[in-house]
Amino acid sequence: MTRLRALLLAACCAPLLAHADAGRLLATGGATSIEGTAGGGITPWAVLAGYGERGEWGGDVFATRVETGDYRLDVGGVAFAYDNRVELSFARQRFDLGTLARDLSLPENSLSQDIFGIKVRLFGDLIYGRLPQVSLGLQHKRQKDFLIPSLVGAQRDEDTEAYLTGSRLILGGAFGYNLLLNGGVRYSRANELGLLGFGGDRRDTRSLLKEGSAAVLFNPHWALGIEYREKPDNLSFAGESDWADLFLGYFPNKRLAVVLAYARLGEIATLDNQDGAYLSVQGSF
Repeated sequence: MTRLRALLLAACCAPLLAHADAGRLLATGGATSIEGTAGGGITPWAVLAGYGERGEWGGDVFATRVETGDYRLDVGGVAFAYDNRVELSFARQRFDLGTLARDLSLPENSLSQDIFGIKVRLFGDLIYGRLPQVSLGLQHKRQKDFLIPSLVGAQRDEDTEAYLTGSRLILGGAFGYNLLLNGGVRYSRANELGLLGFGGDRRDTRSLLKEGSAAVLFNPHWALGIEYREKPDNLSFAGESDWADLFLGYFPNKRLAVVLAYARLGEIATLDNQDGAYLSVQGSF
């Protein structure tokens, strides 16, 4: 039985190991979330940016666009990780108000913010050992165009939030394909990630919010998955919907990752049915 289990594990690992010429395995750095940290598109994973191992640097640069028809979000940023232990990241978001700005003759046609992040791997490993990889992150967000958020009830233009996330790659866990599972909680009062400020007239305290994702790795180059992110509801002028997406990730090598997704964002700033396309391109080292 022991020999049989060893053979099965080797069969599951073979496609990955064949592409792991050095260091961490292909795709285990994930992509980059819209807030700049390593993971999926709308949720972070416990992994760290790039492919650096113990005693090595890793990192990535990325650009992302989300287009719903009424709105457009553009994000760019960079992240560095050292020793496969700690990650530092920076992202700048620009949210084009599009239809809303035209219909309401708003004084500004876009909102933007800067996000400074740190993530620390606490324990565990993505693939090996009994425990999943678990990481703790902090993100300091600074809103740069606060006039509109202040008019709709936001209480502050900057804030810090925390998240705890765990990730595990189960070899052969989905009908013989490798399965990645990720789940976490976030402690935040950001309105629409912080683009509409922080706190509101309805509630000005942080909420404990759930988020998670799952992906099937059909081979070392392709991943298909889903994500979910719970959102707070702090402003009385408009509801804030939870987010979800269906994504396809392509990892041709350790230098490049491309993620295409269909995102369901619900209501954003009074406009319903904000569903659309998500495209992210990342370069890693």
